[in-house]
Formats: sequence, C-alpha cells, structure tokens
Amino acid sequence: MFERPWFFRARGVEEDMEIDAYSQLAQHLDKLPNGFPPTDDGRELRLLAKLFTPEQAELAAQLAPGLETADEIAARTGLALPGLRDRLKDMARHGLIEAGRKDGALGFKSLPFIVGIYEMQVHTMDAELAQLFEDYYLGGFGKMLSIEPQFHRVIPAHETVHTSVEVRPFESLAEIVYGMQSWAVQDCVCRKQKALIGQACKHPLDVCLAMDPHPNVFDGDTVFHALTRDQAMATLRRSAEAGLVHTVTNSIEGAVYICNCCTCSCGLLRGMRDLGLANVVASSPFVNQLDDELCTGCEDCLPACQFDALSMDGALATIDRDRCVGCGVCVLSCAADALALVRRPEDEIKPVPATRADWQTQRLAARGL
Repeated sequence: MFERPWFFRARGVEEDMEIDAYSQLAQHLDKLPNGFPPTDDGRELRLLAKLFTPEQAELAAQLAPGLETADEIAARTGLALPGLRDRLKDMARHGLIEAGRKDGALGFKSLPFIVGIYEMQVHTMDAELAQLFEDYYLGGFGKMLSIEPQFHRVIPAHETVHTSVEVRPFESLAEIVYGMQSWAVQDCVCRKQKALIGQACKHPLDVCLAMDPHPNVFDGDTVFHALTRDQAMATLRRSAEAGLVHTVTNSIEGAVYICNCCTCSCGLLRGMRDLGLANVVASSPFVNQLDDELCTGCEDCLPACQFDALSMDGALATIDRDRCVGCGVCVLSCAADALALVRRPEDEIKPVPATRADWQTQRLAARGL
C-alpha cells in the first residue's frame, strides 16, 4: 500500500473519503483494456485529483465500459436519478467520460486514461497537469506501452511504398482519409505537455487529425478546426516532411484519428527513448529497401529515422530490418529515390485486430484480466 501523507496536510474522515474516491477510480481505470497501473507513491492519484472532483471520481468509477443511459446507470448503481444526466453530460464535456448515442438516447461510459482522458485535455493542459502527467508517465504508465496488441499501429507516409507492392485499404493513408466525410485538426497534446515542462521539441504542433464517416461533423466545433479532405492530406504531408510518423488505432476498423508522432514528445514513441522499451507501436507491414545503384551516400536519410534503423556501411546506407517500423519518413528525405518500402514476408507481419472490440479482448487477455 502506498504512503498517503502527501495528499493532504492534515487528514480527517472527509479527506480519507476523497482519497478513497480517487483510489476506486484508479482501480476502475486499470481494469479497462488500456490500463492505468498503480505506483508505489500514489502519483496516479495526484493526477486524477487534478482532473476530477471527488464526486466526479466516485461517479466515473461506477460507469460501465459500454454505453448506458442515465436511467440505466441509476437503476444499476442505486444512484439518485435527478440531476444525474446533467452531471454525466458535464463530465463528458470535460473529457472525463465518453458520451454517445444508444438506441436513440444519450448514453455514457468509461473513458480510458490513455488513449482517452489525457488526449481530451489538450485545451485545459497547464503546467501543473503537464508535470503531474510526466511524473506518472515516467513512474507508472510506461509499463503498459509494450503490451500487445499495442495502442497504435504505423501507417506509411503517402506514396512511400514501392509502386509494385500491394497495399490493403487499412494499410493505406489515402484510403483511410478518403473513406471519411469529415476531417479536422487540433494541437498535439503530447507536444503541448512537453513544452509546458520546458522540454519542447521542434516538430509542428497543429497536426493531430480527427475524422468521421459522416459529413459536416466538425463544422462550428470549438475544439477541432474543420478541414477539407485535401487540407487533411496536406496536413499529413506536412507532418511527414517534418519527420513525424503516422499512427492510428490498432484495429482494421475504427480508425477515426491519425496521430503524427515523434520519439521526443509523443507519449507512445518516446517510450523507446525515455523508458528504453521496444515495440511501443505496432509496425506497418512494410520495411525499407535500398537500391544500391541509386544510393549516393549523402546520409540525408539518417537523421530522418527516429528508430535508428539506418546507418552507413562504407559509401552506402544500410537498413536494420528489426528496427525499421515501415513509416516511410526517410523515403521522403532521399533525393536520389534510393529508398522505398516493400512488403515484409507474411510470417513477419503481425495480424491487426479486426475491430476495436477485438483489440480490447486481446489486450485484456494479454494483461491476464
């Protein structure tokens, strides 16, 4: 059991009840497929206390992983119905739980901490929250990153796969984007968080892409800036040219966002650099290939790779296939067109969960839940 003296200067019954509310919420979040592991010093509770009031934490800890109406939640939990729906709606507006349509009515369900609650705080992120998250990330959450199936999978940068290679729709950046009818962008919460603790990186901030299969979803939205399809593709091109790696949710269906990630700021990829973890993201089914006849030995591709998969072997670049995640970012840096992505042998390609529900099932099994 962690030590609790840091939580309040002087504790009475009321303060202990508040701690219990955050403890129950932390345990609840850790039972979700994504996980929210405890730390020895309870720093995850400090993080939750910044985001939730004790009353909100108590309510969030009682929500189910699937959508329920306020009436259903009240009937199942014994909570008083008057005012419950308004409380839930307010929490959903603040990115603490998730709301959605259920049989024509408004339903509510638990939102995992990552990917979920944390990402929803991009417009409320301040220096205190940024430091609290950093403390928890380094001290607790990192252990969840390399559990399979991983949170995200890599999608190659557009037009970096060799023209002769088959690309399936869920492996193609263009197919994913063109399959949607609404697109929008917002700032990257990870780069904002790192900047607030004095560790800003050089990569662009306004590149976190959201999508929806229905038209006009983001029109008038106060959080997202609506884009056209061409503007969405231009945002992704700008991201790749800045050295960022495209990643999406790790399932064939349900890709409604595209993150553009770096090992210096992004919560997933920097697990490699800051925590020394491997396989924090699922590789694409492609791997880099060098044309020896075209390579000029200019070394421009080396700094483009965030995964240390490229080095020089005499006058030619060489590729470490085990480190290459098939993102294609280095291909864009090669003026000689000596690099291109090719499909890995099938026995090297890990299957992608078909749906988000499949991902959740596999993730729970991997965590022994």
